[in-house]
Amino acid sequence: MTDHTAEAPVAAPATRAPRRAGWAALRRSVVARRVVVLATLALLWQLAATFTASPLLLPSFTQTIAALWDGLLHENLAAATAASLGVLIKGYLLALFLGLVFVSLATANALCREALITLTAMFNPLPAIALLPLAMLWFGLGETSLIFVLVHSVLWPFALATFTGFQSVPETHRLVGRNYGLTGARYVGYILIPSALPSILSGLKIGWAFAWRTLIAAELVFGVSASQGGLGWFIFRNRNELFTDKVFAGLIMVILIGLVVEFGLFRAIEAATVRRWGMQRG
Repeated sequence: MTDHTAEAPVAAPATRAPRRAGWAALRRSVVARRVVVLATLALLWQLAATFTASPLLLPSFTQTIAALWDGLLHENLAAATAASLGVLIKGYLLALFLGLVFVSLATANALCREALITLTAMFNPLPAIALLPLAMLWFGLGETSLIFVLVHSVLWPFALATFTGFQSVPETHRLVGRNYGLTGARYVGYILIPSALPSILSGLKIGWAFAWRTLIAAELVFGVSASQGGLGWFIFRNRNELFTDKVFAGLIMVILIGLVVEFGLFRAIEAATVRRWGMQRG
């Protein structure tokens, strides 16, 4: 008598489904994608340096990382970075304060609005580093000159972005503020700033990038003060001494700080505000 019992289907390997889920989660991870991009750039850098075979022109990625570590431990790279960030924060915050004051006045008064539009059209295209000779003439070779050019580099793009955001606030939001009797600073703080926050954040990021570039360029000419140099001065000094790996180490430090500010500070603010409120896609 023939046995017609059906054979049980062969089960798929138990590890296949978790493996697929792991790869899917990895593809969805923003951090993983960024790590892949950075690792690819580092690999291309290493290959290009190996092909060039000239450390004086292009040190390898591993040589640069070693120089970065050595600069942090045994040279003044950490102190230079801290000095640059201290000056940068002072100029950046002062520019933001002045920008908010100007834009608030422009929102409330037609003459101030035309003045802001005219000044922005005049000074926004003017490179901040072009004002460095005047700053040195007026304020001397010191921190005040750097703060002056930093304020110029941040103030106008931030004011323009913030003013554009204020102008784009829906009329319904404005009516809500008027119905609650909000005027002056309370109207700006409770209605205009939250409604225009995407544009304000865009201005903050643009201003930060402009300030960082302006500061490094200015420090390539002179240090933070007459006695201590910043990160740009660290790069310039090592370039003069033909320590190309240390030059690249200084550039890597600039890039790392930019990544931390962009993906750490600004993304955290966006996640807690505009993305949470549905004003910006994730």
